[in-house]
Parts: sequence; structure tokens; C-alpha cells
Amino acid sequence: MMVETHVLFVEDDDVIREATQLALERDGFVVTAMPDGLSGLDAFRADRPDIALLDVMVPGLDGVSLCRRIRDESTVPVIMLSARADSIDVVLGLEAGADDYVTKPFDGAVLVARIRAVLRRFGHAGGPAGELGGQDGADEHGALSFGDLEIDKEGMEVRKGGEPVALTPTEMRLLIEFSAAPGTVLSRDKLLERVWDYGWGGDTRVVDVHVQRLRTKIGQDRIETVRGFGYKLKA
Repeated sequence: MMVETHVLFVEDDDVIREATQLALERDGFVVTAMPDGLSGLDAFRADRPDIALLDVMVPGLDGVSLCRRIRDESTVPVIMLSARADSIDVVLGLEAGADDYVTKPFDGAVLVARIRAVLRRFGHAGGPAGELGGQDGADEHGALSFGDLEIDKEGMEVRKGGEPVALTPTEMRLLIEFSAAPGTVLSRDKLLERVWDYGWGGDTRVVDVHVQRLRTKIGQDRIETVRGFGYKLKA
């Protein structure tokens, strides 16, 4: 765990907010806890935290809208907190730019594990150095080309038709997984394991929403759905 990792936590329930803040601080996090979305946005802009935990249902500016505001300004990782696993708010939060979500009530240890998994992913978005260097279509600098799509895994940059494409670290990691094995079908469970660092089963909606977000940026036909199996990048 990084020293002095700063967490922004937005939660309107006083008991949950205080108990969670204490639990996170015991695990070595520095926590700024806010009771509503507007104060949360102000705190984000003032403090520039390393990660944001946003409850979906907070007053003033709801968690989904706050996530959109944060995503407009930053690629900082965002985890949404939702009281219902089957809520439409989960999908709305992911579509707004969240990287993951945790269902309430949650165990403190589970929340810490999910935070650490997201931070690891953001700290190592490109994977081990040289991981993709031997791929077909890669030049001596590690760049990959698929039609008009260019992926620079070392510089963490993507271009489509020569124009830069702005991806979040999660989207970048997802694209790198696809580009490492073009034409190969990757199951949702495999993507959860590789991109989200889930050694256990997770909600595949996280994968589906991120794939759709990625498609809107690199081209709807670039990633193909293989019904009943998963997704693959068209070579």
C-alpha cells in the first residue's frame, strides 16, 4: 500500500460515514469524508485525492452526477457505493465513468481489498514492461496497429485515425488485454480477473459497460461480441 494514499469518501449516512472513515484510516489511508455531493466536489477540487468513493444516493449532487463531474476533470479512480446490487444506479454509475462499485452493506475488509485492487490497476495500467513487445503488428517501440487504431503501450497513448483518444486507465488496461491477443475471445470472467484483479467471481456488468464505453471511443465495430462467450478485438 502506498504511504499517505488519499481517499475522498462521500456518504450522507453519518454512522456509515464515520465508521467507514475510521476503518479506512486504521488501514493507513488518509480520508476526507463529506456528507453530500456538492461538498464532495469542492473537496475533490481542493485536495485532488488518489481515489474517490461515492455513494449513489447523496443529497445536493447525487453520486452519479458527481462521478460525471469528476470524470470531466480527472481520470482518478472512482468506486461507486450502492445499496442494491440490481439497481439501475449501478449501471448508470459505471456509464458515468466509475471504475468499480461495491454493494452496501459492505465488509470493511472487502472495501479495502477493492480499493487496493483499483489502485494497483491504476499504478500498473500497462502491465509488466515488455509484456506486449513480441506481438504481431508491434514495432520496435512497442506500438500496435489495428487498421486506423494505434496503441502505444509504453507511452500509454491511443490514436484513431491519427487523432488522440482519451481513455481512463481502466479502459486502457482493457484495450491492452484485447490487443495482446487480437482475434482471441476473452471471457468476461477472464477480463474481470486480468483487468479488475478479481481472483473471484464478480459482476460482469462492470465488463459490459466498460466495453461499451471503450467502443464509443475506438469504434463500435472494433470489439466484437461473441454471444455466450465474451469479446474479441478484430485483428
